[in-house]
Amino acid sequence: MHPSTAFQVADEALLLSHMARHPFVTLAANVQGGLRVAHAPVVVRRLETGLALDFHLSRSNALAAGLGEGFTAVAVSLAADAYVSPDWYVSADQVPTWNYVSVEAEGPVAALDATGLVTLLDDLSAQEESRLAPKPPWTRAKMSTGRFEAMARAIIGARMAVRRLEGTVKLSQNKAEADRAGVITALGDHPIARRMRGE
Repeated sequence: MHPSTAFQVADEALLLSHMARHPFVTLAANVQGGLRVAHAPVVVRRLETGLALDFHLSRSNALAAGLGEGFTAVAVSLAADAYVSPDWYVSADQVPTWNYVSVEAEGPVAALDATGLVTLLDDLSAQEESRLAPKPPWTRAKMSTGRFEAMARAIIGARMAVRRLEGTVKLSQNKAEADRAGVITALGDHPIARRMRGE
């Protein structure tokens, strides 16, 4: 996360809202003696034991190899980002920077059992299909008998028990109002400009 407190967000509701809108995360962990990275869509769960992120990986993924023993990972959900040119500021003697919005979760990761994997896949499909309404949602019931089970054997489900959840919202809050206005104008209809306008 960005070290400046001006950009840090700790409000769990806002962070989870971001994760719901941007569920495709980058996962990083030290597995079998090396730093490994994977990308996966997540389902956010609020369990009796706390907050969790469920996801799945190809069994050939480097991170999947560590699920037998478990590991600690960081998951990063990055939304829009934009380069900011110093030419857009009114103030002189500025440097280039980058505006962005991200959420970072960290915690121990362990494999899901076969039932947990199926539940995850059903919930993930329902989560994403709901964004496509009014299209009738796809379900695995549309697949040929045995096909879903055959394909599911190629992946493994996992759950991160979230122990840390933090966000960075870096939208030129540390700049003068005129400088912020210059960035907004220059970025036009870019998603970062819309966030800066509070849309």
